Amino acid sequence: MRAVDVLTLVAASVAQLLDRENLGINEISLKESSKFGFSSFTHYHTPASTSPTMLQTVKPKNARSKRALEAREPKIVENEKTTLFLRGTNASGVVQDALGDLHSLKKPQAVKFQKKNAIHPFEDASALEFFSRKNDASLMVFASHSKKRPHNLTFVRFFEYQVLDMVELGLDGETFRKMQDFKNSKAGIGLKPMITFSGAIFENNPTYSQMKLLFLDFFHGNTVSEVDVEALQYTISISAADPTDEEPNPKIHLRCYMLKTVRSGHKLPRVELEEMGPRMDFKIGRIQEANPDMMKEAMKKPKGQEMRTKKNITVDSMGDKIGRVHVDRQDLGKLQTRKMKGLKKRARDESDNEGDDVEMEDDDVEMGDNDLPAISPKRARV
Repeated sequence: MRAVDVLTLVAASVAQLLDRENLGINEISLKESSKFGFSSFTHYHTPASTSPTMLQTVKPKNARSKRALEAREPKIVENEKTTLFLRGTNASGVVQDALGDLHSLKKPQAVKFQKKNAIHPFEDASALEFFSRKNDASLMVFASHSKKRPHNLTFVRFFEYQVLDMVELGLDGETFRKMQDFKNSKAGIGLKPMITFSGAIFENNPTYSQMKLLFLDFFHGNTVSEVDVEALQYTISISAADPTDEEPNPKIHLRCYMLKTVRSGHKLPRVELEEMGPRMDFKIGRIQEANPDMMKEAMKKPKGQEMRTKKNITVDSMGDKIGRVHVDRQDLGKLQTRKMKGLKKRARDESDNEGDDVEMEDDDVEMGDNDLPAISPKRARV
């Protein structure tokens, strides 16, 4: 069974679960990793609010520090992004449990700090940039809690150790369920999840489109050329209903499901989904967007990463090679047909009949008005 077949079955199962929850989802799209079309950012740049700073050149004092600096230099194929998990001075038990579950999903490329940090991301981002540089991190999740913004999670992305953009998500404490509340097996560490986005709002609304890119970047993991079907153990469903007059900014629902294959009597097995947690419902809060010019600069692809084009060979969206073969025009006049005995006999009979007609015409010319027609001898058929 191919990975594409598994993904198709998973999308159908997720659609059935969304119908049961009555979330009002009308459209579902599937995203997968590696060569199956996983879209995510590779390079980031600083936003307009943050002016670029002059970085001091550090000379290595020994071979160890030299290797460490070389590991942080830009590469054509970047390393897997490290995610930092921090908590503020005030953090409720709900938001701390959510932070721990997200940390479990991001292992092993995740670092979680236990101490409190007096940080206000939207007021002063210098502390966030310090932690990013110190730990060589490209992503960050900051947990905080206040009376005005309860159970708050702030997702931050960096480029060159400076803040690119931030999104503030308010977690619903009543509907939140942590992973320990679901008594079943969990996905292994380091496995790549399948991600489904349900709802047309992720394509039509720019704010929700930014959230889609952020979640894809957060759960992307390492880049691989092939995916083993046995490694597809769980899927992450992210859904949102269509906006209405009463609720112009609907909540974002995040669910995680384990995959179970059951025999169906056909070539493809039946895929069943079992929720493993966490269960989160988010309300979008404050957003800091990146400057378009800076984002364009950050999205530039490095030279040497593009595939060299080969003549008459193309690659489709699924990664399959398609070749085109050019054939000269064939001369059908020189086509060698099959020679059969029946065809030879029929051709000989037609030639004999044509000879009889010619002889009868000659006899008519020799006959006069009172002459009887001459009887020609019978000719035996050969």
